[in-house]
Amino acid sequence: MLNFARNLRQNLTDAECLLWGRLRRRQLAGFKFRRQHMIGAYICDFVCAKAALVVELDGSQHLDAAAYDSRRDNFLRSRGFRVLRFWNGQVLSETENVMETIFEALHRQEIDGRFDWGP
Repeated sequence: MLNFARNLRQNLTDAECLLWGRLRRRQLAGFKFRRQHMIGAYICDFVCAKAALVVELDGSQHLDAAAYDSRRDNFLRSRGFRVLRFWNGQVLSETENVMETIFEALHRQEIDGRFDWGP
């Protein structure tokens, strides 16, 4: 699986490449993201461990994979992660909206974390 994840990191889709360019090097609110990161038996497109956030980009192949995606999302949620899903087309044509949604999810987690663990 690790070799497969490495291969995915070297062969990003256009949407993954665009989003990675905006997430890497702590560019988004100082949060660190990893790409093609393994959680359990699943390889997630982008993961921010600190915020327990997974960002998945879906292409047309996911139209036939709803049951698999649902099982996968349930597994990730059982591990404490929140999952955001975007279509590749959304990332390519609505990049700023996608970035804002991710930013808001990171911010909510940060606020939730302070609330849960005290000041």
